[in-house]
Amino acid sequence: MGGYKLRNILLILAGVSLNAAAQILMRTGMLKVGEINFGASALFKALPEMLSNGFLWLSILCYGVSVITWMMVLSRVEVSFAYPFLSIGYIISAVVGHFFLGETVTPVRIAGIAVICIGVFLIARS
Repeated sequence: MGGYKLRNILLILAGVSLNAAAQILMRTGMLKVGEINFGASALFKALPEMLSNGFLWLSILCYGVSVITWMMVLSRVEVSFAYPFLSIGYIISAVVGHFFLGETVTPVRIAGIAVICIGVFLIARS
C-alpha cells in the first residue's frame, strides 16, 4: 500500500460507505414519497412529505458525516489515490439495491462492477 497506512484505507472506506448509505437511504425515502415531476409546484407539493421522511433525514446525516470523513481523508492522502475509491460506492449501491430494494442488476452491470473492482485494486497497490 505504499506510504498509505491501513487506517487511511479504512477511513476512505468509511467515507465511501457513508456516501453509499446516503444514496440508498435517499432512494428508500423517495420510494415512500413517490415520483416527483419537474416543476416548482410538484416539488412544493411533495416537500411536506419529504421533510417528514426519516429516511431522507438519515441520508442527509450520512452525507454530512461522509463529507467530514472525506475531509479527514484528504488531509492525509493524495486525492489521486483516494478519489478512485469512491467507485466502490457503485458496488455497494448495486448490491444493496438488488438485495434490499429489488433493483435489477444485469450481467453487463456486473461486468462493469468487476472492472471497477480491478481498477480500485490496482490503484490501492500503487
